[in-house]
Amino acid sequence: MTQLYGIKNCDTIKKARRWLEDNNIDYRFHDYRVDGLDEDLLQKFIAELGWEALLNTRGTTWRKLDESLRASINNADSAAALMIEMPAIIKRPLLWTPGQPMLLGFSDSSYQRYFDEV
Repeated sequence: MTQLYGIKNCDTIKKARRWLEDNNIDYRFHDYRVDGLDEDLLQKFIAELGWEALLNTRGTTWRKLDESLRASINNADSAAALMIEMPAIIKRPLLWTPGQPMLLGFSDSSYQRYFDEV
């Protein structure tokens, strides 16, 4: 089953969920804050997408971090530790159907292409 990962109050998550529902796509929503995020799952995300793509350096959570902490996030291990501690810093949404590539971010056209190929 398709999984949508993110945080429920995120506007982009709301758009992605609306698109999935409008297109009758069966999915399960995994809210990092409610359902948690374990290290094994995060390592799968990093292995496929890369820690740089997953780390949302344009969001409020990143901007609120101390400059020295931001400077220390310079490899997969330090990024993973931060993402486990603060899952709101993960770029979202992340869409994943087992056996298919992961898709990070949302646009109508990218979701349409993704499900045309599934």
